[in-house]
Amino acid sequence: MKRKVLSLTMAMMLGLSLAACGSSDSSGDSDSSAKTEGSESADSSSEKANKDKPLVWFNRQPSNSSTGELDMTALNFNGDTYYVGFDANQGAELQGTMVKEYIEKNIDSIDRNGDGVIGYVLAIGDIGHNDSIARTRGVRKALGTGIEKDGEINSEPIGTNTDGSAKAVQDGSIEVGGKKYVVRELAAQEMKNSAGATWDAATAGNAIGTWSSSFGDDIDIIASNNDGMGMSMFNAWSKDNKVPTFGYDANSDAVAAIAEGYGGTISQHADVQAYLTLRVLRNALDGVDVDTGIGTADEAGNVLGEDVFVYKEDERSYYALNVAVTADNYQDFTDSTKVYEPVSTQLSGDSHATKKVWLNIYNASDNFLSSTYQPLLQSYDDILNLEVDYIGGDGQTESNITNRLGNPGQYDAFAINMVKTDNAASYTALLSQ
Repeated sequence: MKRKVLSLTMAMMLGLSLAACGSSDSSGDSDSSAKTEGSESADSSSEKANKDKPLVWFNRQPSNSSTGELDMTALNFNGDTYYVGFDANQGAELQGTMVKEYIEKNIDSIDRNGDGVIGYVLAIGDIGHNDSIARTRGVRKALGTGIEKDGEINSEPIGTNTDGSAKAVQDGSIEVGGKKYVVRELAAQEMKNSAGATWDAATAGNAIGTWSSSFGDDIDIIASNNDGMGMSMFNAWSKDNKVPTFGYDANSDAVAAIAEGYGGTISQHADVQAYLTLRVLRNALDGVDVDTGIGTADEAGNVLGEDVFVYKEDERSYYALNVAVTADNYQDFTDSTKVYEPVSTQLSGDSHATKKVWLNIYNASDNFLSSTYQPLLQSYDDILNLEVDYIGGDGQTESNITNRLGNPGQYDAFAINMVKTDNAASYTALLSQ
């Protein structure tokens, strides 16, 4: 800032005044004469009120955990708010179909005790999570074990059901080669530990220990809402007993385990999701159309095809599409942290100035998010010129995360992964202060 030459007396009088306003000048334009056009854009973002800054919800869609109804207030928090996830229903159908096709293909060996009943156990991640609900329904629908409740397939855990008397499911059937087999859900449990963390792998490992000791010969298939729980059950029991386990997420360890008998998994295109999570923020920060570098190529040539994502405008949500990973194609998915080639070209720093983003992972111990999703984010943040602070939560309480967002004013944008889908207001209230 240029200052006029003042008399000594006036300089002394103004000294304190100038010092007092220095803190506000530090985030303003006091050095604007030395800035490039890109860095001026960066400052204009930082001057926004926190409630007006770009926000992306990811992996956990704001919704009612009881009904699944979307929280449109959270999804419309401001004009630059979106959700990024994957098409849960399409992926759930794929998982259920994958299990059914495996049974049909291996019918001669799948019924381990020869009783004519194909028994499976189900590891449920979180009874209040839309993705978990969809995957439970997908398996039950494909295997014919689902019973409708309020117009949808019941997704409740059943405890144990070795005699087929449970009210939340029914016996299904599969006919192969003229022979009909009963399909029965022997047990289903939410894998929630004593501290309240859901999708808990250790709990799943303990559960298969209990189930196998009680009715192990009846278990022909293990279905899991994710690979973290699935691999825990596979390593604890099903690998040694040659019982195929089916998970979800295409984590690297699960994909590699297909060669050792893991039945299969579903890739939810984490590479596309991670890119979308940061790309929609980048576009909002640049003030360009949200479709830039997504459905429409950017100046670097980055673009996603219609075969890997869909955008639902009425839900303000981007969904990556899913791919079944089985013994036939698993070698194409061995590196789950590899960026998606069509969106891997570096953006220019001249026209895309570095911006600062606050991003949290709801549970630092979550296998998919910590071992697959975050490494992908860390590759894309470089490509998109974003400086991201990664915050790992405990998987149990929102306060463990929100307490570490004490100064949101230092960030240009936010990417939020809630512990519970009901709790969007915990974050929007903080940003609205």
